[in-house]
Formats: sequence, C-alpha cells, structure tokens
Amino acid sequence: MADLSNLRAADLTLEERASLTSGADFWTTKAVDRVGIPSVMVTDGPHGLRKQGGASDHLGLADSIPATCFPPAVGIAASFDPELAERVGVALGVESAIEDVAVILGPGINIKRSPLCGRNFEYMSEDPIVSGAMGAGLVRGIQSQGVGSSLKHFAANNQETDRVRVSADIDQRTLREIYLRGFERVVKDTQPWTVMCSYNRLNGVYTSEDPWLLTSVLRDDWGFEGLVVSDWGAVYDRVAGVAAGLDLEMPSSNGRTDAELVAAVRDGRLAEDALNAVADRVIDLVRKSQARPAASGSLDVEAHHALAREAAGRSIILLKNDGGVLPLAASTSVAVIGAFAESPRYQGAGSSQINPTRLDKAIDAIREAADTEVAFAAGFTIDGSGDAAALRAEAAATASAAEVVVVFLGVPAAEESEGFDRTHIDLPQNQLDLLDAVIGANPNVVVVLSHGGVVALPFADRVSAILDASLLGQAGGSGTADVLYGAVNPSARLAETIPFRIEDTPAFGNFPGEHGHVLYGEGLLVGYRWYDAKKLDVQFPFGHGLSYTTFSYGQASASVGSDGDILVTVPVTNTGSVDGREVVQVYTSLPGSSVNRPPRELKGFASVAIAAGETVDVEVTLRRSELAYWDIRVDGWIVEGGEYVVEVGASSRDLRSSTTVAVAGDPLRLPISMNSSFEELLADPVIGEEVRAALDASNVEPALLELMGNFPVGRIDGMPLPREQTIALVEKAQRG
Repeated sequence: MADLSNLRAADLTLEERASLTSGADFWTTKAVDRVGIPSVMVTDGPHGLRKQGGASDHLGLADSIPATCFPPAVGIAASFDPELAERVGVALGVESAIEDVAVILGPGINIKRSPLCGRNFEYMSEDPIVSGAMGAGLVRGIQSQGVGSSLKHFAANNQETDRVRVSADIDQRTLREIYLRGFERVVKDTQPWTVMCSYNRLNGVYTSEDPWLLTSVLRDDWGFEGLVVSDWGAVYDRVAGVAAGLDLEMPSSNGRTDAELVAAVRDGRLAEDALNAVADRVIDLVRKSQARPAASGSLDVEAHHALAREAAGRSIILLKNDGGVLPLAASTSVAVIGAFAESPRYQGAGSSQINPTRLDKAIDAIREAADTEVAFAAGFTIDGSGDAAALRAEAAATASAAEVVVVFLGVPAAEESEGFDRTHIDLPQNQLDLLDAVIGANPNVVVVLSHGGVVALPFADRVSAILDASLLGQAGGSGTADVLYGAVNPSARLAETIPFRIEDTPAFGNFPGEHGHVLYGEGLLVGYRWYDAKKLDVQFPFGHGLSYTTFSYGQASASVGSDGDILVTVPVTNTGSVDGREVVQVYTSLPGSSVNRPPRELKGFASVAIAAGETVDVEVTLRRSELAYWDIRVDGWIVEGGEYVVEVGASSRDLRSSTTVAVAGDPLRLPISMNSSFEELLADPVIGEEVRAALDASNVEPALLELMGNFPVGRIDGMPLPREQTIALVEKAQRG
C-alpha cells in the first residue's frame, strides 16, 4: 500500500486531478496508479449495506450481497434514542468494513415536509432536532469503525416529483431553522466523511453547483472538513460544481466531464486552485479509508439479527390500547388476519433495498410466542388481485372464533417508493373493507400498521389497540410479536404527526409545485408547528406513544449553565407495575417575542429506562445555539433575550410540567441607513439617545412620531428632523 500521507493534488498532472474527482463506475472512485492512489468503494445504505454483487458497473438494485436490514429511518427515528441509533451505526460500520466499503451512503435526514413524499421512509422526522440527533447517532456509530458516512440529501430534497430539476423555493429563515438545522447539528457534532448534495435546485440554483450552500454554509459557517459527493446523476454543470465546492461526481461520466474540467482550467474558466482543493479532498477520503485495518473474521449474522430485532421492538409505537387489551397473554386465543403478517413489508423501495440475511414473519413469531393455536387468514391480497369478498368472508369467520384478532394492514410497496410521490394517505380500500368485516365479526381488534409514510386512520375509534410498526427491517416480525406479547414494553414515539386528512397538512396546496418550482409557503410551520399554530385537531400528535406502564412527572426546573446551554431537570416516576422506558420531551416558547414563532418547539429529549416504582431525575440539555432564530436583517443567528417557557411532557400535546428560565440575548445592532425607520434609529445603541434628544429639542409631538415612526427617515425632508441633521446621525451610526 502506497504512503499517501504527504501526497497532494499538486503532485498530480492536470488530467489526473480531474479524473480523481469523478467515479470510475457506479460505485468506485478512480485510481491513479502512477502515485499509488487506489480506488475505493462507496455504496448504498442507509439502514443496511447494499453492496452490488459482481462488477460495479450498473445500479444493480436487485443484485446485492446479503446484509442485515435494520429498521429504516422511519422506524428507528421513532425510538427517539440516539444511543440505539449509534449501536445500529456501529453494526453498519462493521458490515461495511468486512466488505471493504469505504463509505456507506447515509443517513438521510431531510425533513418530512409532506406525508406524500414517496421517500419519507428514508427520512427521520418533521422536526430538525430529532432528525439531527438521530442522524448524528448513526454517523458516530458508522465512523467509529473506520468507515465513512454520507449525510444526505443536502438540501431541501423533500419530494420525489421532478426531484432532479425542481426548485425548492424557501425563505432564508425557514431554510436555516427547519431544513438546514438538522444537517448543521450532524456536521458540527460528528464531521461525517462525506455530505451528499441533492438533485434539486434550491431557490433556483442546483445544489450541486451552489457555492453558497456547499462552501459558504457547509464549510465556512459549519466548519465541514470532509468531501461533498453528488447524488447519482445530480451534476448539471461539472465546472460550475467544482467551483462551488462539489468534490466528487458520481457515477462515472466515462471521462466526458473530466475533459470539461481540464479544458476549463486551461482556458481560464476554472481556477486551478479550485480543482486542486477538490482533488485534495478526494485524496483525503482515500487516505482515511486506507487507515482502517483490514476486517478480520466473518459477519456475526445472529448477533446483528438480534440487534435488528431489538431495534425493531424499540421502533414500534403503541398508538392506543383501550382496556389494556395489550399485551396479549400467551394463553389468549388469537386470530391473525392480513397478508402482511405472512409477507412482511419491512423496508422501502428504491436504491435502499437491502438483501436481508434472514427475514422474520410476524405469523411465525406470534405462533412461537403463543401457547395456543393461532389461526390465520390472509383477508386480502397485497396487489389487490383475487376474490376480495371470499377473502373477507374467510377472515371474518376466522376472527369470530378468537378472543382477540390481530389485523395486519399497510401500504403496498408499489404505492410508495423512491422516484414518485403518493397522491393520498389512505390505506387501500380492500384492506379497509376487510377491517370492517373483521370488526363486525369480533370487535376486540388490534391493528398493526406497516407503511413508510403516514396513513390516515379513519377506524381508530373502532378498534381496541393500534401498533404503528412502520417499516422495521428484517427482524420486524419477531419485534412485533415481542411487543404484542409484552416481552418488549413499547416506548417509541411519533416522529411525525398523524393528521385526520391530507387537506389539514401544512404543505397542502403547495406540494409538489408546478412548472419546475415548489413554494414552501407554510414557512416555519412544518409538522406539529402548523397544527399547534392553527389549533387543528389531529389523529395522533407528534411525540405520542403509549406504554404498558404509566409515568408521572414532577415539577420541572431549568437553569442556564456557564456555556449558555440550559439544563432542564424533571423527576419522572414509573407508577405502573412493569419496567418501562419514557421519552421525555422538552419544548420551549418565548411569550412576547419580537419575531413570529410557532406556539412551541422541541429543543431536547431523552429516552430513559425506569423500573416499576422507581423515580429518575431526568436531565435534558437544551443547546443555546438551538434557541436562536435566523435574523434576515443581519443574516445571522440571534438568541433573543427573555423569559422562556419550558414545557416538559410525553408528546407535543401531553405536557406535564412547565417552568421558566431567563435567557440573556445576543447583542443585535441593525445596519443603519437613510432607509431605516425612526424607530430603528431610536433603538440604535450608538445614536439612539442623541436621536431622542434631537426629537425632544425639535418639539416633535408624540402623535407625529407614532405616525412616522416606521417611515424611512430619508423619504420626507424635514419631517420630523431636518434632512442634514438626519444624514449626520445616520453617518455617525454607520461609523459605529
């Protein structure tokens, strides 16, 4: 192995530098044999390793080596447990290292702007704090094994419709506070080896050639030290991309765009230093990947499957449990209905499809957990074929003979995938008709849901219990049985709101856009922020999830530390008879804020195991930086001073305790010009008192000042101060 420690791009020829910054094929980088730079492999994740079998010369969606399929992001995010995500990340790193993969492409942390996005299964949450914390956990785990991660898709890739060209048109405050904040946390906390730019345009500019996004924000503001790789086929203009900070184009262009770079450097359209910078970052990636010792031994398939099963159980949300129908006793007579119990939907469709090392079926796991015979009827076909009436009749008869009926419903893979968006959030009609028939035969019904995106639940009031099992990976069948029978006490929470109707959702009317543009017209009011601000009823709120035990909260307290962060402490007691885990959520608000804000925003959370009868003082740290809003007047983050309300609870609408904490504000001085208002001049720390004295000396009536206070000072000469005096004051303010 060549020593690359002192190698720099300047040691390569121009052609070699250009070649180094694009792929050799679909999954590997180019080697430069003359100086000993090897080719390295990058390959799909993010919830398992999707390494193509054989030659890496095509996409190979169906041809990948067996790997552990862990719960996709829609599942693992519901655990609200970054430490669990990190453990899964470690396993992903181990499997990547065994296969000599340098970078696994994930995690994806784009915000779930609309439940219609076809790729929501691959993203974490509607909230940037959850997305950032869970994404950071995965990255830490992966990179602890000497394997790189690829944080994606940067940025504002929130739909599949026209995803390669559409412009996401977003105001700066919303962009910073909602769509970039999670990425910022992951970058600053974990330094992912790579960040993957998205396909789309952002405010009219392709992200692959946006110097503001890839350099000013990512590198200058956040201090990113790694490599920016394109999504596959995302490069529109390679020369502009390199100038903007795009380091690696994937996949191969067969040398076409390499030649474009060489020509651009030679004719002066591209600075040679820009090409050197991106080539150096590719060399650094290769250097880091070569520093990992060769993996020894084979994959411990059983150990990783056990972790997948644990993660699956921790990702299941108990939405309702009337009468304590769950957990089931092993002796309970149970009928299982629904094709998904036998043909599990356990991952999303598209580039993240994993070839699992094994696959657990819920019906098999339930039969193993039960002491009695478990009857089964398919009830429907996943593709809608067959005699629906006969299948329903068989299912109803099967249900009528049992004490409890467990019905598996879900969204077929054909209805949600990478590449297209959904047009509704409804379950297939044949499944809803089946459920009606089963309820008619036996009202003691437990529904288990499989889906990548949120689904409407018009039947929620008519069934006894609902388990939201989203997509759980290869061990989801066993994980579901563990929760149904109480081997695992459910603790997962909704990382996205379940609305009553698609018409209630924030992006309705502005999704997926038209004529190449999509307006993010809801602004900051994404997810629960929208429903709370509009005071809309929802089916189940963000953060909701029940347990087989109960928890009580004591009085919360909050204090500001020497670093400015806020430590929130609350005693939480397990008041039930079984051990459990509570997800303690902390929301903040600032009454009387000078800027528009949602009614409350999640700023921290903790998943805490609490034994029956035990009280734990739960501590949650809120970062001062994440209290800040983006002030468009100064193009920067500002923490507004004031008495913040801190609310602690079990969901965004189940708040158990509250307190207040005084937070000192950041100094804020607005730029002063002749287009500033008199109110702004009066508020300026340099000239404010002098302006007040001048107004008093000129006997300006309070009523006139109130009338003219927000009027630009340069518009009407002599009102309320002489123009020469106003100019002098403005110039003094500008001198500072």
